[in-house]
Amino acid sequence: MAGAAVGLFAFSVVLFLGGIHFLLSIKKPGVYPPKYVLKKRAAALAAGGAVLFLLALIVGSFQ
Repeated sequence: MAGAAVGLFAFSVVLFLGGIHFLLSIKKPGVYPPKYVLKKRAAALAAGGAVLFLLALIVGSFQ
């Protein structure tokens, strides 16, 4: 069970880092895809990271 919690924590960190990457890409001039698409991707990755983080906390609390 501990391995599952660690894996979920790691994956949530990867999703958060992906969201940060897309947020930082918005500030670059002449970026493709358009900025609204990058905002959607950043929001989706951050939401997925938050859900997995909460799931990892729940799984980790059952040890």
